[in-house]
Amino acid sequence: MNKLKNKVAVVTGAAKGIGASIAKHFAAEGARVVVNYASSKEDADKVVKEITDNGGIALSVQADISKEADVTRLFEETKAAFGALDILVNNAVYQQFLPVEQASAEAFYKHFNVNVLGPVLTIQAALKLFGVKGGNIINISSGASKSPMAGVSLYSATKAALDAITISLSKELGSKNVRINSILPGATETEGAASAGVTAGSEYEKMFIANTPLGRRGKPEDIAKAAVFLASDDAAWITGEQISVSGGMYGF
Repeated sequence: MNKLKNKVAVVTGAAKGIGASIAKHFAAEGARVVVNYASSKEDADKVVKEITDNGGIALSVQADISKEADVTRLFEETKAAFGALDILVNNAVYQQFLPVEQASAEAFYKHFNVNVLGPVLTIQAALKLFGVKGGNIINISSGASKSPMAGVSLYSATKAALDAITISLSKELGSKNVRINSILPGATETEGAASAGVTAGSEYEKMFIANTPLGRRGKPEDIAKAAVFLASDDAAWITGEQISVSGGMYGF
């Protein structure tokens, strides 16, 4: 399993859920992985330990990607540890279920600072490390960018913005040998989903499953396997795409 042999990857928000699974799958394919986290050091260190226990190479780096100084430090530590960068996965996310009457300015900025500004800052920093050889960017978006549900207007808006960035930058960066794509997960079993109320047996889960042709919620590894494909040479002719990984829930 060497699809990503000798590649260096930064995965933001990789202490839990989808990001953790992507980090583990990348390492299993031979990549050296930077496991970024904002506050969950213990969880990030567990991800690193699991990778290293299985013969992989990884380190954890704390950084709040909505802060420019933190992003600069994240990529400086990546360069110091591994000397280069090949793959960036923008997975860090902020999501809150809010009816519009409760969508405060603070909630707006929190969503957009993490979900939109953060990826812009990390992409800017990654491009400096990619250099002339080029690189690969994967934005973890959401099916909500295309089919927003009630109560998640701010979150959905940020993911639509992220998809627009993906498309625009595919045209801007293609000549630099940089590929960029979005993955749009459907309802996925993560700690973040559980904290938002989507738990086993909940009405939210029943609704999601009823609207998913494959009859189940996704697991983080379902998304991670798609990320491995996009990060590998198997996807060398793919850029600017928005790939739904949703069990058929979002059939655009």
